[in-house]
Amino acid sequence: MSKFSAAFLAFLWIAGPALGALPELKGDFVQGGLVFGKTDPDTTISLNGRLVTVTPDGRFVLGFGRDAPETAILQSVGADGQRLVRTLEIEKRKYRIQRINGLPPKMVSPSPAALLRIKAEGKVIRDARAVFTPVAHFAGGFIWPAKGRISGVYGSQRILNGEPRRPHLGVDIAAPVGTPVIAAAPGRVTLANTDMYFTGGTLIIDHGHGLSTVYSYLSAVSARLGQMVKQGELIGKIGSTGRSTGPSSGLARKLVPGTP
Repeated sequence: MSKFSAAFLAFLWIAGPALGALPELKGDFVQGGLVFGKTDPDTTISLNGRLVTVTPDGRFVLGFGRDAPETAILQSVGADGQRLVRTLEIEKRKYRIQRINGLPPKMVSPSPAALLRIKAEGKVIRDARAVFTPVAHFAGGFIWPAKGRISGVYGSQRILNGEPRRPHLGVDIAAPVGTPVIAAAPGRVTLANTDMYFTGGTLIIDHGHGLSTVYSYLSAVSARLGQMVKQGELIGKIGSTGRSTGPSSGLARKLVPGTP
């Protein structure tokens, strides 16, 4: 999606050169980006003051929100108590904003009954995405879940009749209905629903450490709740369910920072 950048704005030594506490970082230092880290297993890591889980072999993951500020503070504390604070430079993205006016009110604001359903389903989705497991299923990286044209990009937003809608926090892959959808990375299914108001056939897979992927608008949901899936395993088929505007599979990643 975005170009990789490993530029660091500054290094600030607090208590001497604690080389054992210096983590390796690789990934997308950009709004909406994901960064994988490796450090000594006895090192404690925090991002902007929030504790980050480190696996027994020293792996961890960082994420930056859509509107993340231009800098983030990464702190590592070695087993000897020595501390290193690093200021990370986060690249700012330019998002696509679409303004549509003159729409009938019913196309902008859901009915009271629909709002109740949306609220209930929102809680189900939040609970599924809040699952935290200490296993690093994400360590092998991610692959594309389907092949097709990119029809929706991360961070874009529509303003309907002057009312801002929620930003699009995923990527839409357009392909014919029935096109196979595979797991982007290994993990456990925390939600499997064939009919949700906004996202239709929906799957959520937990990859460990609060990192999950969401697959939306599916015409078929193959994976089961609680199932452990492998990277590349068939989990569903592309569809046009929910409030999609054409056959596609929406993919979103989310990182819940910190520990349970």
